[in-house]
Formats: sequence, structure tokens, C-alpha cells
Amino acid sequence: MKRNERILAQLEMLSVSLSWNDLKKNGGITALQIAESVEIQRNNVSADLNQLFREHKLIKINGRPVGYLSLATAERLLGTLPEQTFFDSLADFIALEPHTLNTDEEKTPFSDLIGADSSLRNQVEQAKAAILYPPNGLDTLIVGQTGVGKTLFANMMFNYARHIGKYSEDAPFIVFNCADYYTNPQLLMSHLFGHVKGAFTGADSDKRGLVEKAHRGILFLDEVHRLPPEGQEMIFYLMDNGGYAKLGETERTHHADVLIICATTENPDSSLLKTFVRRIPIIITIPTFEERSAKDKIDLLRFLLTTEAHRIKKPIEIDTEATKALIGNTTYGNVGQLKSNIQLVCANAFLHSLREEKLSIRFKDLPAEVKNGFFHLSGNRVEMQELSDQLQSDVIVMPDGKNISLIKDDAYEPDFNLYSIIEDKVGFMVDQGIKDEEINRFIGIDIDIHLNSFYEKFQNNTQSREKMLKVINEDILNFTENIKSMIEESLRKKLDERFILAFGLHLTAFLKRNKEHKIVRYANIENVVQEMSTEYELSLQINQMIKTHFSVSVPMMETLYLTLLINSLLKDNKSQRVAILVAMHGSSTASSMVNVVKTLLGESNIRSIDMPLDLSPKKVLDDMRTIVREIDTGKGVLLMVDMGSLTGFGDILTEETGIPVKTIDMVSTPTVLEAVRKATIMEMELDTIYRSLKDFRGYDSYLEKPLGTSTALTTATHLDKPTAILSVCTTGEGTALKLQSFLGNILDNMGRSDIEILVMPLHEVAQRKEELERYNIVVSVGIANPNVGVPFIPLEQLFDNEGEDIIAHYFTAFNSSIQQQVNKPSMVLQMSEESLNEFLTYLNPSKILPLLRAFIDDIELFEEINLTNGQKINMMVHIGCALERCVLKETLTYYSKPSPSQLSKVVDYQTIALLFSTSLQIKLPDSELFYLMDMIENVKIQN
Repeated sequence: MKRNERILAQLEMLSVSLSWNDLKKNGGITALQIAESVEIQRNNVSADLNQLFREHKLIKINGRPVGYLSLATAERLLGTLPEQTFFDSLADFIALEPHTLNTDEEKTPFSDLIGADSSLRNQVEQAKAAILYPPNGLDTLIVGQTGVGKTLFANMMFNYARHIGKYSEDAPFIVFNCADYYTNPQLLMSHLFGHVKGAFTGADSDKRGLVEKAHRGILFLDEVHRLPPEGQEMIFYLMDNGGYAKLGETERTHHADVLIICATTENPDSSLLKTFVRRIPIIITIPTFEERSAKDKIDLLRFLLTTEAHRIKKPIEIDTEATKALIGNTTYGNVGQLKSNIQLVCANAFLHSLREEKLSIRFKDLPAEVKNGFFHLSGNRVEMQELSDQLQSDVIVMPDGKNISLIKDDAYEPDFNLYSIIEDKVGFMVDQGIKDEEINRFIGIDIDIHLNSFYEKFQNNTQSREKMLKVINEDILNFTENIKSMIEESLRKKLDERFILAFGLHLTAFLKRNKEHKIVRYANIENVVQEMSTEYELSLQINQMIKTHFSVSVPMMETLYLTLLINSLLKDNKSQRVAILVAMHGSSTASSMVNVVKTLLGESNIRSIDMPLDLSPKKVLDDMRTIVREIDTGKGVLLMVDMGSLTGFGDILTEETGIPVKTIDMVSTPTVLEAVRKATIMEMELDTIYRSLKDFRGYDSYLEKPLGTSTALTTATHLDKPTAILSVCTTGEGTALKLQSFLGNILDNMGRSDIEILVMPLHEVAQRKEELERYNIVVSVGIANPNVGVPFIPLEQLFDNEGEDIIAHYFTAFNSSIQQQVNKPSMVLQMSEESLNEFLTYLNPSKILPLLRAFIDDIELFEEINLTNGQKINMMVHIGCALERCVLKETLTYYSKPSPSQLSKVVDYQTIALLFSTSLQIKLPDSELFYLMDMIENVKIQN
């Protein structure tokens, strides 16, 4: 960029937020201010400013010192560009201050942008300055998180350029996502700049690039951080002088007048070449949804609701609590997430108000995930008060008037009318005599499927396509995608990405063999014509398409083999297996465990999620939701976790994804090995695997040596060493640290303050042998046996059985003179309280735990069973959540018909539950008690 261009760009930046009051008080921007900003001598800055003034590129205001304004700032302050560019004094310019502006003259495309005069004011002024800069505007970088509206803002800049006459009405606005071809620089260059005939294999003719198509318009490069360094160099050369070369040419003989607008979610300083960033004079940062004002948030919500009102042709009314919940739930996806949530709640509300004149959205009807937004928001009293001040009553939007669309082609707008789908399906089901309750349930699932599948396509398609382009060239991939669409249309059957990959690889291999004149004979496939007539007819069509597109002949044997391939890919996947997801606390606990399993059993459908202690459960749940959808093959997912909030995520994932998820807690490496073996080798069903693993305790005896034979206990020299427990995990974090706290409580209850707890990573045990020898280690505890010559207690045994008795047994045997009364429920209560803290919002876990314990004790007496610690924890958490559901008036509905046994017991259960009515004024309904009876029955079966 030339020196005078840098100076003008800096003037734009310094004056972008200048107000009338600022101007009256301080005058315009001075040469000294600009000189200090760009580190150029003041006299050189003055000379360039005067030259720019003579070229009518800025406003000059005479005085001491002389002040300058950008044309965009002058237009903003006056409402229109002044006829003159020189003023004898500041007073002469201020005299033009408009007192009553004509709104029609003021209105620009940015006027419809929510926040243009508040939280986006500076960004809008920067955008106007970039567009107004002569002759072709200033290249711009838009920075912001996913969903803040970067693409929309770029569209607004283009519309503004046409509005002021900078571009003609038919000027091009070309969008290119740099992520599409970032792994293939050759394809990238071909798409951006075009290629000449013969530039590469398959280049049969010249091709225009996007730069050429964007001539005298705007080229919008989205996700520009995915552009490889060589791609960035090509672009900044274009920015410098407008010259470029097509792929296959040696000289830059082509020229294009193109304004480049880029967008990124990353930090430009760390994700882009410094030489590239230096060439972009205007950087616009779009604020996140949380950074927007309360008024902007409500206006955005109102605008999105209005869009839905136009779709359904009904007024929409939403109460203040639901409004706050939707706003509070928008924590990471910004406006895009708000839009998705609004479409979901509107679709659900529409289903329940088909015969109503208006659509009503009430807080009590919101999905649980959206409701959580209200509680998230309640933690910020300032924002809650600001929203309350803006929301004096329920929000009501009407479908009348013109529905304003700020962007011509919004990729995030569904290409289907969900409300029409709902109406059609409901009408059909009513005609079939299906009950309202069943209709609501089926259509509710349908809504989730439609919306989730729509939004997921933006999360996964780009990434999977990038992976395929590493092994299949783009021409074959495009052809394969067309074939997939043709088959789906012919058979009315949806194909997954396996088809694209398998067919693409097969076609790649066939074309290579054809080029090398190699013939492959496939044995015993001549009978496929009779057995697979439908697939054979499709193969004939496809082979004709291959002949036409690739100019090759396709032998009959290849047609027969293709028939077999299509038949295989169209079959219901008989190799579907239960998928496994391991999630554990610690920075690498789960991934280390999964890597061990993969090493032993080979690759299988298993994934891991590590949960560092500072990572929020919400982020982990979001990651789980994505992975569960990716790995499910139709037979469900086994979720294997260690403890805490992770144990409660299975039911949430099932509800939100529709995929069956079962949870096994207190996971260990042997447990994961057994799960993978049963899922992949034995191909068991999810429920079968789940039941078999509930009581799995490993492949060997946990106590490898009897207490009396342990060398750690019989060696005389140990008597002079401090007594200790060794707590191990794979990383030294997470589980071992949590165990240290649990074991400390147990030892406190035993009165054993003389026992130390050593925390150590499993892989360091051998190297730190000398350190361990300084202690008399009585027992080791953790996820795997450290083999230090003492009894080992795995987590499963410690928590699922009477772990406190086990610890007490070892230390009582070690020192028989100590006879302490062990308080058995201490660990149960601690773990229950920790889990309830994750799930309860209104009830205080520490207050209700004694009631829960008494309730469980009474249930054990009545049912004549003995619950393990793990079972007690699960029941305490379940009943605690049931009490909270009663507070929220969201108790579960028991869909099954109660058995005679349940009906005979319900009065007794009600009597036992009276302690909650007496102490908390909360009555557990029969439906919740029936679910509890089911849990007790399952326990009896397991026992």
C-alpha cells in the first residue's frame, strides 16, 4: 500500500466514531494525530493530506491546526455528502449540522441492520469508509465468532455500494469458502483464478476463475484463515495491483477491479500471514451476541420471530420468561444459534396450536435445554435487569407487512417449509384415527430430525468433503455426488457418505486400470443380472454416464461388478455395531485408555473425550452430542464414564439426538476392552452389552496377594516408615486427585490421620520406585494395578461395593489395636451431593441428602434388599431430580401400564415418601414412584 493510501486509511479509522460533540469540541483529525498513528513524519503527512484534498478524497477544515474528515464521516454527520470539500473554518462546517433530517434520504441498507446505530455503529462506519474510499474501496477483513453475522455484514457492504452508486445493480458479489479446497492448492488456484487448457490432467478447455467473475464487484472470501500461505500470497498480489495469472500461465497478464472482503473466526495475527494482514487497511470486528446490548438482543429475537410469523401466517406471542430463556441460551452459537432455537420452539408451539388463532410460546413448554438459558442468565443480575427494563410485557409479533430479508440467499434458511410438513402430517394422522398424544410425540421427533439434519449439514459436509478430496480428485467426486443423487431419486432411498467414498474409490481405480489397459476378471458374478435386476439397470445407466463424462469404454464385467457394489451399498448395514464413547475427567485419561484398547483390539467404532477439570460440563455435553451423531451406525452408543456430571449425560443425549445411549460409570481399561470385544467381535445389542458390563469386574482377581502374604506388610523395616495408600491414574490428574479427597474422608471417619495418600501417574510408578520405598504402602487404589506388591482396589470395587469396608479391613488388619467405628455412608453422601450439585437448580443438595438417605433406608427395609454404594448414589440422584421436577411442575409421565405388583405397593411407597411432604412440602406423584419401582426391580434382577 502506498504512503498516501495508508494515510487516508488511517484518517478513515480515526474519524469513524467521531460525533458532532467531538467535532465541536476538538475539530477534525489533525496531521499530527495521523503522523503519530502511522509513524510517518508530520510534514510528509501534511503534504499527502493536501494532495488527497486536491484529488477530492477528503474534507479539509481550515484553522489552527487544520482539521480533516473522511468522506464517509462527513456523510454520516450531515446525512449526505457536502457539495464542497473545503471549509474556511470549523464554524462553517458545523453550520451545516442537520436539525431535521429527511428519513428517506438517510435510509441506507445498513439502516435495516439491528444495532447499526448502537452496538454496530462503529463497524457500520468502518464499512461505509471502506466502500467510499476511491477509486475501488478498501479491502476489508471481518473478524468474529461463528454465527455473529459476518456473511450478512459483507452482504450489507455490497448492498451499500450499490445504494450509493459505487456499483451497478448487476454488479457481482462472489462468495468463496476457503475451507473447501484448502488441502489442494492447485484446485484452489484454479477456482480463484481459472486455468488454461492443458494446465493439468482433465483441463480440456479454458476456465474462468472467481476473480474474473467478480470484476467490478466484490469477492467475499469466507474462512480466509483456511487459505494456505501460497493462496494468501496470490490474493495479496491481486490486492496490490489487480494483476493475476491463470493456472498454467507464467505471467500475470490479466487484470480485475475487485474489492476483497475476507472473514475469519480466528485471530488474524496468529492465523494469517503478516504480509497478508498488512495489506488489509480495514479490520472490522463483529461483537458476539453476549456483547450486544439488551435492546439489540430483544430486537434480534423479535426480527427472527417475525420471520416465523410470516411463514405460518399467524401472530406469535412469547412470554418474558421464554424470551429471557432463548436469549440466555445463546451462549456460544451467537445469532445463528438463536435462530435455530427460535425455529425449534416455534415448530413445537405450532404443533400444539394448529387450531388456535395465534401461536403462543410459554416458558413451561420450552425444551429443557432452552430452559437452562433462563437459569444461566439469572447468574448475571445486571443483564437480567436490563432485559427486564426492555421487556415490559410479553413480546407479540404480527405476520402482516413486508417481511424484510437482509440477505438474498441465506444458506442457513431451510429449503423446506416445516410448518407445511407439520400440517400435512398431522392431517394424515388425524384421518388415520391416531390419538393426539401419539401425534404430538411422533411429530415432535420429526421436528427435531428435520431441523437437526438441516443444521448438521453445515457442520460436517465441508470437513468430510475435504477428507475425500485427499483420496479422490474433484472431478470424480463431483461425478459421484451426481450418481448418488440419481440413485436416491430413482429408488427413493437415502444413501450415506459411504456410497460416495466407496463408489469414488472404485471409479478412480477403474479409470486408472483403463488408462493402463489392464483388465480384471471378477469371478462368479455372472448371475447378478437375474438376482439383482434393479441394481443392474442402475449400473447400465451409470456406465453410460461414465462413458459420456470420461470418454472411456466400460466392459460388461465392470458393469456386473458395479451391480454388486451398488447392491452392497444399498443393503441395510448388517455390519452395524454398537458404538462406544469413553469420557473421563483429566486432560488425557479417556484418550489414553482408548489408545490402549485400539492397540490391543485394533481400530473399532470407539471414540474418547477428555474432560480437564477446568472444562465446563456444558462444553463436554456439546462435544458428546456431536460425536454420538457421528459414530452411531443405527445400534446405539455405549457411553463409558468415570463419575460426576458425566454419569447423567446418557439420558440427555438420548432425548436430544433420538439415539439410544446407555451409560456405564466407574469405567476401567478392562471394562472398555470387554465392551469393544462384545460390540465388534460378538456383535451384541446395546442392552445386552450394558447389562453384562454392569457387574463386570475385570479379567483377573482384583486381590492378587492375600493380605497376610504381602511383602509390603510383613517386612520388618516397614514399621519405621510412614504408612500410605497409593492412588494412581493414567495422567496424575482427575481421577487420582478426586480419589485423594474421597480416601481422605474415609480415613478421617476411621480416625487414621497417620496415613498418607500418595498421588502418582501410573507411568511414573516404576521410575519413582525409590520414592515409594520410603513409605509403607498398604494398598493401592486407581484405574489400573501399579504392581507395587500390595493389594490393588480398582475404582469399580471401591465405589460399586462396600469400598469403605474394604479400606477399613486393610488398615484394621494392619494395626489390630485400632478399633474405629466406620461411618459407612460418608462416601455415598459425598458423591451423591457432588452429582446433585450438577443437576439441581432450586433444591439445596446438602439439605435434602439426609431425607434422601432416610428414604433409601426405608425402601431397602420395605423391599428387603441391600443396595450397593453405586446403586444408592444412582437412586439418590434420581429421587433428588424427581423432587426438583416436582418444584418445576415437570414430573415424568409413566407411559407403561402399572403392573399389579406396582399397584399393590404404591400406597406403601406413598407412605415412605411422606417425609418429603412433611419436610419440603413436596409430594412425589405416583408416576415418579412407578419409575422408582422399575429401578428397584432392575436392581433385584441384577442381584
